[in-house]
Amino acid sequence: MSEQDTPSETTAPMVRFDFTGKVAIVTGSGGGIGQAYAEALAGAGASVMVADIADDKAAEVVAGIRSSGGIAESVRVDVADPASAQAMADRTVERFGGIDYLVNNAAIFGGMQLDLLLTVDWEYLNRFLSVNMLGALNCVRACYPAMKARGGGAIVNQSSTAAYMYAGFYGLAKAGVNSITQQLAHELGGQQIRTNAIAPGPIDTEASRTVVPDAFMKPILASLALKRQGETSDLVGMCLFLLSDEASWITGHVFNVDGGQVVRP
Repeated sequence: MSEQDTPSETTAPMVRFDFTGKVAIVTGSGGGIGQAYAEALAGAGASVMVADIADDKAAEVVAGIRSSGGIAESVRVDVADPASAQAMADRTVERFGGIDYLVNNAAIFGGMQLDLLLTVDWEYLNRFLSVNMLGALNCVRACYPAMKARGGGAIVNQSSTAAYMYAGFYGLAKAGVNSITQQLAHELGGQQIRTNAIAPGPIDTEASRTVVPDAFMKPILASLALKRQGETSDLVGMCLFLLSDEASWITGHVFNVDGGQVVRP
């Protein structure tokens, strides 16, 4: 839900997001972009399940949210495991009474192997795709019955501009996320569940600093229309908008938030 400020003569109306009474799950929210999403949702009034395979980091994020007056719990999840995803959904319903929003942010990125599709270890590739692509599907399959029971909801999947350029198996996984997003939009639309995705460009996180050296990052930034690296805060507005009722007739789309890195019709 949202409310608009009363417009003045000199300022345009501003939309503020109010998620009071709503329940959100954010996977991979023990740090980085996922943490920013979880904190923003809690700050807007949602009860947030901070889900991460690193449960100690998730607990730290929960402590920070609570110290700011927000409502949050943590749960350990391996999104590649359907049973673990189901346990996450069940725990959320048990704790908060339902599920309205799901943000599929969990991914293998920090410390990711850099290799070719032709040579990457097959077991590693299968684990990578199980987390970075099928993990989103596992979580949706676990959560959508509870969302349907609440009368509908919204899902945001985390894609990447890597889906549109040569980026090896990382790009392959994110292209898959885009397709999953479009397919689920049709499968879930009749249940009033919207499914969209955000494709970030180069974002300054601890994980990205371990994967992309400065020598590689500088030419990437020079190629952007807005010549700076993105911050996690640059993604939050799009995530909240797509979850909110302001986006009630938007589904099946992938939105670039990338400083003008990729231009597409």
